[in-house]
Amino acid sequence: MVKLALVAVGITLFITLFIAFRQLLQIGIVRQQYVSRLHSWQNDRLQHRFTRFLMRFDRLYRHLSELLEALRVPFGPGVIVSSSLLLFLSGISLGALLFQSVKGTLLLGGVLGALPYTLLRVVLVQGQMRTRIDFLPAVELFYQCCLVSGGKQIRTALQRTVEEKRLLGPMQAVFEQLYRNISVRADDEASLRIFSASLGHVWADYFVNIVRAGLAEGHPIAANLKDLITDMRKSRRANQQERNKLLEIRLANFSPILFLALFVGINFHYNPQNSYLYYIIDPGGRDLLLNAVVLIFCSFVMGLWLSRKKM
Repeated sequence: MVKLALVAVGITLFITLFIAFRQLLQIGIVRQQYVSRLHSWQNDRLQHRFTRFLMRFDRLYRHLSELLEALRVPFGPGVIVSSSLLLFLSGISLGALLFQSVKGTLLLGGVLGALPYTLLRVVLVQGQMRTRIDFLPAVELFYQCCLVSGGKQIRTALQRTVEEKRLLGPMQAVFEQLYRNISVRADDEASLRIFSASLGHVWADYFVNIVRAGLAEGHPIAANLKDLITDMRKSRRANQQERNKLLEIRLANFSPILFLALFVGINFHYNPQNSYLYYIIDPGGRDLLLNAVVLIFCSFVMGLWLSRKKM
């Protein structure tokens, strides 16, 4: 009974932390749509020191910062790193309690520690799929604004594109972020990387290369944008096929969870006593469930990676 109670506590802790982090992320995204990013806040000493410590790891800090800015959430990389460390330590403690082995301890700690970053990636991929369909009309509107501004004034064209409020769906927020970053930031390359990460497909990369060349060299980009729009129109049918593949990948990600729940549920339904002894009491059964959870998590991460390659 004590082990069953520990398992119940562990499952409850995992579900609670997952739901809490997801709700926090959603609240931050919704709030950020109505509140300007140009606000100031006062960090306490511990948080400020922790942020300065993370900034020593330049690539990691820059990657997390650009990922969070692409998601338009109000918190910084320190929240993600501290949440990952907290979940990692919780997973190690829970793994040592339940499995009493080095393998179980490290695997459960690793899965829980990677959960915040994985959840961010899930939300980013969902946002990328929502903006994929509306990207072509946005580029067409930007192309028209470029023609009006003479083809060289990219910042003016971006400003006109944003101010017309004709962009569809979440593309308005994405282009507003690009214009704001290019206007405020001194680093145009970082602004373009954030824009590309927000969209996450090859057409966005082509668009970013065109804008990057125009900003750096100052030559007109209208002709290049026209060629890009022509290519995007020709590939609409292929894009529909790719979206179908992405849907298949997303469905395949959740099928192992359903099969595991069905298999364990059938065993508990027809033989609850032996199933309880094997899955809960026996260390081998708990290790089997842990291996299944780790494999499902790895397949989910692989699905995210494949969906990024397909976009």
